[in-house]
Amino acid sequence: MTARRILVIKLAALGDVVQAFGPFAAIRAHHPEAEITLLTTPPFAPLLARAPWFDRIWPDGRPGWRGLPALALKLRRGRFDRVYDLQTSGRSSRYRWLTGAVPWSGVQSHHAANPARNSLHTVERQREQLAIAGITEFPPPALDWLDDPLEGFALPQRFVLLVPGASPGRPGKRWPAARFAELARRLEVPPVVLGGPAEAPLAAEILQARPDGLDLTGKTTLAQIGALGRRADAAVGNDTGPTHMLAAAGCPTLAVFGSDSDPALCAPRGPRAAWLRRDSIAAIPAEAVEAELRALLARTA
Repeated sequence: MTARRILVIKLAALGDVVQAFGPFAAIRAHHPEAEITLLTTPPFAPLLARAPWFDRIWPDGRPGWRGLPALALKLRRGRFDRVYDLQTSGRSSRYRWLTGAVPWSGVQSHHAANPARNSLHTVERQREQLAIAGITEFPPPALDWLDDPLEGFALPQRFVLLVPGASPGRPGKRWPAARFAELARRLEVPPVVLGGPAEAPLAAEILQARPDGLDLTGKTTLAQIGALGRRADAAVGNDTGPTHMLAAAGCPTLAVFGSDSDPALCAPRGPRAAWLRRDSIAAIPAEAVEAELRALLARTA
């Protein structure tokens, strides 16, 4: 039976949402006539409402206990013919009991076919999960919608994007701001620093070393990050959402890793993406990052 109403689940986080762009596009291509609903969370709903893959966005994918009955009722009333759970968390897997007897592509169906699913990079893991469900074509996702005006930022003619932040609970994922400052001194063009409001002190430290740079921490939309990626000469960042977004947008992007995360499982993917890893991220010298960035630019010129 042809699926007419489809539910896709992707709740968080930004880097994981970006790495699901390919699966989102594949699901839409496989079900061109279906009504596709995305269950997500408020930070990502406005962005994904602009994408060409969904007919409806539900932002209430992580309700508290009081909101769970309302979501359960909503899922039942959705009368979905098929569910693609791309979150594959304990929470999203439990939603299976709220949708009724619906064909479900998720962690259980995938693990039954490949018990080693967790050893795959996120992108390969999602592709294999969808292949088990019958989706084998993965067209490049259109990203022309990932755009917002940049006129208000007084950007330099040329610039390199720096992303010095990461999850506050994972300090081991952060290349030190002092190292970013050293790298900024070495750049041939000014740096533009991206991140949330909490990263403003990191930007200030970096721009002390390079006063001709620009601090955009806390000032950009998610779509503007994509637009900046298309304008920038290159980007260097930690394993964090904006770095993934820049790589997806096609910016030559170098991600810096330590022992807290494994690039074999979660490195940013994109047509011009690369990564550098050392056990101690704090010990990676700016010279090494600069050399890797130059090599990336030479390969992708």
